[in-house]
Amino acid sequence: MNGWLAPGTWNIALVGATVCTLIVVSVVRARRGAHVPVRSFPPLLALDRAVADAVAQGRPVYFVAGSQDLDNMQTVAALAVLRPLARKVAEAGGRLFVPTNRSLVMDNAREICRRAYDDAGRGDLWRDDWVAYISDDHLGFVARVDGLIARERPGLCVLMGFFASESLLLAEGGHQVGAVQIAGTASAVQLPFLVASCDHVLIGEELFAAGASLEGDAARLGSLRGQDLCKLAAAACLVAGSLVATLADVTGAQPWLFLRDAFLNVFRAG
Repeated sequence: MNGWLAPGTWNIALVGATVCTLIVVSVVRARRGAHVPVRSFPPLLALDRAVADAVAQGRPVYFVAGSQDLDNMQTVAALAVLRPLARKVAEAGGRLFVPTNRSLVMDNAREICRRAYDDAGRGDLWRDDWVAYISDDHLGFVARVDGLIARERPGLCVLMGFFASESLLLAEGGHQVGAVQIAGTASAVQLPFLVASCDHVLIGEELFAAGASLEGDAARLGSLRGQDLCKLAAAACLVAGSLVATLADVTGAQPWLFLRDAFLNVFRAG
């Protein structure tokens, strides 16, 4: 259509517009005060107690935001968890160490933590070198972090984001010093290792909802609500389409054949 829309892709544009509309409407309603229910996550419920216990024992808190850069959505989700965690640690008067293996992650994490300590009135306690760049090399990064954990003996280790082969090495490092470990990843390959070696684990999309759940931000909660509505709509379309296709093939009735063709026209790509 005059270069704006490729022929035969109107259905993709329709679905995309529907998804965007549901999310935008949900965000607007949430900002206007509409209640957005979010189920509780046991790992997040354990966070307050774990932070309090670590600070009471004089032990620091360690946070690792995965092993990828800011172009990975799991890293962004991990930093969303770091913000409320840093605030909790600051309010308790504790120390928060954030080793990173990407410079952009380091800069963002340092700014997040500095603001959290300032907002909590503990800016005098914060040290910029608590957020440090270690190495881009995965094994070199893990070796250094495990060495720091063995020396500092943190009371709480939080591992959030995308992990590869380093997940078990990091988790075992915290386990060896008796730290409470709370992890979260959407990497299905690494989940078994984290579940086996951590006390609490956020699984899959729980990681992306964790930051919004902790902070109660209306815009992010509304976005979560909109995404859930899109998933419900997709599931409903799958069920309805399967039922219509089955009835059309079994009965051969014209109304069911018409509905089947309509479903195919809307959801067939290209």
